[in-house]
Amino acid sequence: MAALFSDDWMVDFGNAWNDEKELGDALAKIAFNSVIGYGLEGEDKPRGFLRVENGYVTGAGAYDGSALNWDLRASPADWEKWCANGLGMMGLGLAYTAGKLKFKTGDYGAMIKNPAMAGPFIKSFTVMGRVPRT
Repeated sequence: MAALFSDDWMVDFGNAWNDEKELGDALAKIAFNSVIGYGLEGEDKPRGFLRVENGYVTGAGAYDGSALNWDLRASPADWEKWCANGLGMMGLGLAYTAGKLKFKTGDYGAMIKNPAMAGPFIKSFTVMGRVPRT
């Protein structure tokens, strides 16, 4: 098993994302293209990234310095909690307002108001939990 947000783990997360039609197909309908960074609060840069083109992951791994459209940060304990339990709409709102999930880059307000983005965003936490980690 790989460590959360390591190169291998991000590749596995990208594959799991592509296997989940509620992510890829849903995001393809809105022509979603983004580079998403994932990391820990207080660190200068994210640890891992996904490159999403037309809803599907086309690149994943340890963060390579790419310009990010989204940069998501939280504590290791919160990431583990969300991997274990997923994150619903209410949980997402609470995590954001309590400062547990930080968007260093990206517009949380625009995303949450758009059901075509919010649903897949929440689903991504469930998919994240399917990826084995140490």
